[in-house]
Amino acid sequence: MNRSNKFSPEVRERAVRMVQEHRGEYPSQWAVIESITGKIGCVPQTLHTWVKQHEVDAGVRDGVTSAETQRIKGLEREVKELRRANEILKLASAFFAQAELDR
Repeated sequence: MNRSNKFSPEVRERAVRMVQEHRGEYPSQWAVIESITGKIGCVPQTLHTWVKQHEVDAGVRDGVTSAETQRIKGLEREVKELRRANEILKLASAFFAQAELDR
């Protein structure tokens, strides 16, 4: 399991929800984050990143949403595959054109 998937989506969601629920009890968001990270076993920056991404996904903060990120990654994979297929077709076309000339 790689580092980015150490925590399940359920744990991430619960931690973000805890930050939101307890925000009024602390002087800053960072103070809330530091108190919660000790309970879930991650570093504060990790939870802060999850909170920021949640805010982007909720439309509270500007940025690229998780859905948009997944769509972009999918499109990049598709472009890469299509370029590879295009290169194969070019080579095949050149091969058959040369074979036709040799005949």
